[in-house]
Amino acid sequence: MTNFPADSLIIIRGRGRVSALGLEPAPAVANSSFTAHASGPPVAALPAAAEAALSALRRSHSAYRPLDRTVLLALLTARQATTEANWYPQADRLRPQDDRQQPHPDNLHPQGDRQRPQADSLHPQPATLLPHTDSQHPQADSYVPQGDSLQPHTDSLLPQAATPSLAVSIGSSRGATGRLEQFHHEFLTEGTVPVAASPLTTLGNVASWVAYDAGTTGGAALSHSSTCSSAFQALGNALAWLRAGMAQRFLAGGTEAPLTAFTLAQMQALGIYSLFSASEFPCRPGAGKPSTFVLGEGAAIFALEKVSRVALAAEQARHPTTPLLCLEAVGFGFEAIGSKTGLSPDGQHFQTAMREALRQAGTAPASVDAVVLHSPGTPAGDAAERRALQAVFGENQPDLVSNKWRIGHTLGASAALSLDFACQILTSQHWPAPPFPTDLTPVPTRPIRRVLINAAGFGGNAASALVSVV
Repeated sequence: MTNFPADSLIIIRGRGRVSALGLEPAPAVANSSFTAHASGPPVAALPAAAEAALSALRRSHSAYRPLDRTVLLALLTARQATTEANWYPQADRLRPQDDRQQPHPDNLHPQGDRQRPQADSLHPQPATLLPHTDSQHPQADSYVPQGDSLQPHTDSLLPQAATPSLAVSIGSSRGATGRLEQFHHEFLTEGTVPVAASPLTTLGNVASWVAYDAGTTGGAALSHSSTCSSAFQALGNALAWLRAGMAQRFLAGGTEAPLTAFTLAQMQALGIYSLFSASEFPCRPGAGKPSTFVLGEGAAIFALEKVSRVALAAEQARHPTTPLLCLEAVGFGFEAIGSKTGLSPDGQHFQTAMREALRQAGTAPASVDAVVLHSPGTPAGDAAERRALQAVFGENQPDLVSNKWRIGHTLGASAALSLDFACQILTSQHWPAPPFPTDLTPVPTRPIRRVLINAAGFGGNAASALVSVV
């Protein structure tokens, strides 16, 4: 990426998030949000209210019932972002019909007689932002597609001009984890695979359903997977498209629902999983040994818009007390090392990503007031990131913060949730102090006007984003 044109900015018009902390920005009270997974280890799963919202979303449309949890998390947070951005001002938006021509979910069963949907019915068509809710439908997490249940009613289509030039860019490290494991299990036990198995588990399935739900028909729908920096890959792409004038608006972020027994076993096999119980704040970034990695689930999506400085000045004159947040840059780094799960001791990829973000924004390290760390609670990873910070910032270190001790490591969604946390810091000038010994900064030491956010993943990739108050 080149330096951003001086006559325009990328503004965050809206944000949506869901995590172990729920649907709202992080509460100030630092209670443990971790629970024990059925297979034993602590995890950061959705609380009851967020789970209910996700279940209601699944029930709201026949086309949504077979979707993977990862996709639904993205839909839920994208709706939050577009609502906050006020991109859908019409109060009378069309709602989907009541599915009277669709199979009732009570008749859908993973082991039942599956009718094969037509291939054309697997392609998303424009749907609505305001679905009805049928409380008689049970939760459909175990349903698989049958009949024409992926084909929405054509009379529920949104107006074609609802969202001008809206594009979508979503990152996910693993995509449709639960559905893929389910389909594979059924193949091993029954020897059959439903027609919808492939379209429901491809990575592009994530962004295309977000675009579908948003009602866009003219913008790109891009999905990204680059391990734990996937969300910043998506946001960096959105930033580049907006700068180039290839889109007017973007929904961009990350989503992940990895809390399956198989995925947890993979993390435990690496020897990094926390041995602390769920009630003991088991994820402890910056605390040193032992390793305290804990897996979480969640998503965060941002409504981004390119705005000229002239238009922005006029807007600020009309609303002088409304804070505006600018996504200034997303920089990337890579280091070619032999281990696909390790990193260099001095975090070369972190250094490259941070310097590139600063270069794009045309600002100096001293202008950064706080850093939301990647810091997953692994001693080697945490230490490498600290050495990279020392190399970039020298003795003038920004305040160091993390949200993983509250929401765990959400893999491909982690960077997006960290960016949402950074936005919350910029608007509240506050963060909670960790209740365990750590090198994290307990309270802000200065006014927070610009925050840098780090992310890194297996394979030697890293990414850093800059967000600031305009």
